[in-house]
Amino acid sequence: MLTRLSPRHAVSACLIALLVAATAPVARANDDANNPGPSITIYSSADPAGFDPQQFIARERNGQIANYVSQVPGFAVVKDVRTVQLQAGLNELAFEDVAQFIDPTTVSFADLTHPNNTSVLEQNFRFDLVSQEKLLEKYIDSEIGVYVPSGESTEYVTGTLMSAAGNSLVINTAEGLRIVNGYGSSIQLGEIPAGLITRPTLVWKINTDQAGDHKIRTTYQTEGLTWRSDYNLIVNEDETRADIGAWVTLMNLSGMAYHDAKLKLIAGDVQRVKPQPQVNNWRGRAQYDMAVESQGFEEKSFFEYHLYTLPRRTDILANTTQQITLFPTARDVKVEKSLVYYGSPQSRYWRGSSPMSNRELGTDSNTKVDVYLSFKNEEANQMGRPLPKGKVRVYKRDSADDTLEFVGEDLIDHTPRNETVLIKLGESFDVVGERVQTDFDYNSARKTIVETFKVTVRNRKTVPQKVIIRESLYRWSNWEITRKSTDFEKVDSRTVHFPVDVPADDEVVVTYTVRYTW
Repeated sequence: MLTRLSPRHAVSACLIALLVAATAPVARANDDANNPGPSITIYSSADPAGFDPQQFIARERNGQIANYVSQVPGFAVVKDVRTVQLQAGLNELAFEDVAQFIDPTTVSFADLTHPNNTSVLEQNFRFDLVSQEKLLEKYIDSEIGVYVPSGESTEYVTGTLMSAAGNSLVINTAEGLRIVNGYGSSIQLGEIPAGLITRPTLVWKINTDQAGDHKIRTTYQTEGLTWRSDYNLIVNEDETRADIGAWVTLMNLSGMAYHDAKLKLIAGDVQRVKPQPQVNNWRGRAQYDMAVESQGFEEKSFFEYHLYTLPRRTDILANTTQQITLFPTARDVKVEKSLVYYGSPQSRYWRGSSPMSNRELGTDSNTKVDVYLSFKNEEANQMGRPLPKGKVRVYKRDSADDTLEFVGEDLIDHTPRNETVLIKLGESFDVVGERVQTDFDYNSARKTIVETFKVTVRNRKTVPQKVIIRESLYRWSNWEITRKSTDFEKVDSRTVHFPVDVPADDEVVVTYTVRYTW
């Protein structure tokens, strides 16, 4: 067979005839109805803010995924049950259809038919796949033919291959040694040499005294699989109710497709000891269509985590991302929109071993008012299910043309049931704030600091707005509000809230004085 080299490749040696098709190997259940086939449990450590599946897909398309698969934020446990035929005595059993990025130290083998009569003597993971270089190495000291371009014509060189290093082929011809540049040449080889493998292969040496069919279960961990959760929240006209849908985005770069597989997902922070490579913090945003309504996953507590099981079998295709509904859309969930004015948000970071006596600290004024949406994750509110961490996208329907418009998104952490979910959507356009320090007194002898602020919130909407004025008492841990124009709520040891109602196209002014002592 003759193979013409393109300028992009240095050496070509009948590789097309030896390599498998570009599609990944496939794990399938046998026709035996008692064989459950492959079962995949996927663990994820994906950061919803920075994890972009498209970055990994692009590297896979460029043939670089082997260098980056260890950075895929997750892994999977693959369990496969199949029926094989063994003879009495020593057997060598090879499974070619396994993941490319398997961790061979995690492989286990169990004979479900004759567990007491079968023993594993040795197991191997063969991953030294055929390549141009390896193929030519097999032909050292063998006869080859090379078509070498020479101007407008082609010269045919035959002889014994002595060396194949880089682009240079050293050939012992009838006229003597000849060094041929493999770049742009075509090479003719003989029979396919033994010992080449085209797929990652697990090989066991097994001893059994029971001949016949054996049902075998293999288990291993593999890199290259992960998942994340995404949520859609659609609020109604008056922003008091919402429909909430969720789906799972799977990414499979393990080098294998899993057809008719049982799928499970683990949500939670599972510790796993592994080498820590240098990881690039790839940023980006993948675009996905909204999930199609379906039954979704069945959830249950599992150890200190949550286990989600798809009640049907599915195909997990190779080198793809795919979306599966996490749970059916929850309808008419009660939500609450909140406006929060945090006039000096950076002040919350000022902590020290002594009182903060610098007059200028905290005197800057942020004008933006943040917009939040919250809901109670409880059954009485049509929810009440553990929510894996992920990204929440919020939409509102435009009544003019009955289309959904995007109004903001935020990240949520793993959220148990009966907890409140808080989503920051952005900043208000028509409601603004102003914060001014009107008085400051530092008395080192009396060990006191007295500080007064004036906070103004202006509402340019045509309807009244409820706003929470958030203040951080950052100068020292021992404080007392001695004067106030409006009642406040103590949130924690250094934070207070002043809830106010701001009339339409009007403003509200809040003043307070705080006294620190030490």
